[in-house]
Parts: sequence; C-alpha cells; structure tokens
Amino acid sequence: MTEESISHLTVAMTTQEIEKTQTTSGNGMTSSFKYLFTIHFYLKLAVIVMGVIGAAGNAVILYALYASKQHKKHALIVNQNALDFCGSFFLVIIYLAQISEPKLSGVLGYWLCILIFSENLIWSPINGSMVNLAVITIDRYLKVVYPAFSRKWIRPRVIYCAMAFSWFVGFVFNTVTIFFTSKVTDETDIDHNPGMCISYEIFSSHGAAIFASLSYFLLFYVVVFAIFIFCYWRILLTIRRQAKVMASHSQTGPSNASQAQSHRIQTNVVKTMVFVSAFYAIAWLPYGLYSLLTSAFLPSLSYIDSAFYVTTFIAFLYTTTNPFIYATKFDPVREVLVKMIPCMKNTVQPTVAVGAVNAAPRPAAKRDG
Repeated sequence: MTEESISHLTVAMTTQEIEKTQTTSGNGMTSSFKYLFTIHFYLKLAVIVMGVIGAAGNAVILYALYASKQHKKHALIVNQNALDFCGSFFLVIIYLAQISEPKLSGVLGYWLCILIFSENLIWSPINGSMVNLAVITIDRYLKVVYPAFSRKWIRPRVIYCAMAFSWFVGFVFNTVTIFFTSKVTDETDIDHNPGMCISYEIFSSHGAAIFASLSYFLLFYVVVFAIFIFCYWRILLTIRRQAKVMASHSQTGPSNASQAQSHRIQTNVVKTMVFVSAFYAIAWLPYGLYSLLTSAFLPSLSYIDSAFYVTTFIAFLYTTTNPFIYATKFDPVREVLVKMIPCMKNTVQPTVAVGAVNAAPRPAAKRDG
C-alpha cells in the first residue's frame, strides 16, 4: 500500500470519527436537530397534545362537579377525574422535558431518572385511575344489586378509604417496579448513549421480566375488565327487573314519581359508567399488550419505539375523551357546562328579561274625583 493511499484512508477514518463524535457526544446539537425531524418526535408531540386536552378537560369537569354541588354525592367520580388530570398534566411536563434529551449523571441524575424521567408521575396516577374505575364499578354494583347492604356499610368513610386505596396502589406498584428496573446509562452501555434514563427494561432475569409484565397486565387490565363484565351484567339484569316491576305497579302519585326520577338518574349514571368502561377496555388493550411483549417476550422492542408512542396515544385518547363523556351523559355536569358557554348565556338571559317585563303587572289608572 502506497503512502498516498494510507494517508487517504487515515483522513477518511478520522472524518468518520469526528462525525460520530458530533452526533453522539459534545453538546448534542446535531443529534437534537436531527431528532426534530424524526417520526418519534412527531408521535411524542401528538401524545403531548392529547395530554394538554386531557388535563384541560378533566379540570373543567372537576369544576363542574364542584359548581353543581355533586362532588360529595359522586366522590369516586371526582377522584377518577383528579387521577386522570394528574396523569395528563405530568405527561405534558415530562414529555416536554424529555424532548430536550438531558444528560443525567451522578446521584442527582439517578433520582431525576427515578422520579421524573422514568415517567413515574405519569403512570402512577394513571394506574390509580384504573383501580378507581374498578372501585366505581363495585360501588354501583352494590348500590343496585344489594341496596340494603350498600346503605348499611358503604359510608363516606369507606368511600374515602377506597379513594386513597386507588392512589396508594398506583404509586406503590409503579414506584417499586421503577426502582428495580431503571438506571442511568454510562459509557459501558453499547446500545444507548451515556446519560440516558432507561426504565422498565432492567430485570435480574428473563423470568423476572415475565412475572412483572404479566402482573401488570393481569392486575390493571384483565382483573379490571373482568370486574366490568361481571358487575355491569348483574346491574343491567337488576335494572331490567326493577323496570318491569315498576311498570306492573304503575300509578300516579308523588312517591311513585320520585321513585321513577331516582331510578332514571341511577340508570343514567350506570349507562355512563358502562360506556366509560367499554371505552377503557378498547383503548388500553394495545398499550397493555405492547408492555407485555416488550418486557417479557420481545426484547428487541423498547419504550422509545414509534409503536410505543402510538399505543400511548391510543391509551390517552381514553383519558382525553373521558371528560367529554361525562359532559354529554351526566346531567348535573352538562347543566353547569352549558351555563359556562357565553353564547348560551346571551341567548337565555334576554328571553327571561323580556318575559319578566311583559308579565309585570301594570299599575291601575287613577281616576279623578
């Protein structure tokens, strides 16, 4: 080999090393710039938009529940919206922080990974909302199928304990999993750049990965879905039987009218929760299956693939749409939201004012003499 060819080969190798160094190290400007034009960026941006809509929608529904003074009557539904709001809010904050691709190191970097960049603050309330949805289903089941037992035992203290239980299960399960499956990468990691937060991927063995994935899928999807099917099937049978009894003993009177109104409200709430539960089962299935395959059966997949962001987008479509379901199906919430619309106020108030003026009695004319 001639001296000229050796020199040319050395220059080529040096150029390749410089390009690689500029892409994977230094200030990261080149890699960050290229990231802005990848499908991962746009999918993550779509998830952020869903989070913004979900946080805003759940916040409005929470206000409507308090404004209509329904927050004490439907404390579990308030808790559901609060959990969904927290998950959507932290989704926006954490995903925006992840776009900057910060480099983590040391003790501070480890705790930032565990608490923030591992998405613990996203999935802990979201997992809690799954548990709370099952609690709502059980509560409706007891009120409809076993009303005497429900009136005796389902006190406000029990409801508050169930609400706290939803938060507790979500945070404990998720936090413990993160502590054992997360780390900050260093120079020895071949598959990742140094300073990255890797979560839900580090397991002591393949058996541990299968156990953790199956536990999550069974607890937060299969068990919850089984509760939906059993409880609402029994609820619908009971409501149908009650409707037949009321039809056979139909009579006019204030007591019967109040019972019919109470039955209508109860039926409306149950129908709303049936729709919410069915939508949950459809929207969360892709994410649950992807998480199961990623951790247990297909290690080639990861939680930064395009498929992961697609399944996350579908899952948060439920969280985003959930408030609008309450707005259209739940009467007290709908009434408050209608009053919040400016055009509705402008059309209603003048009509009332005109009617009041027309209906006002005129003073009698005075007679002379």
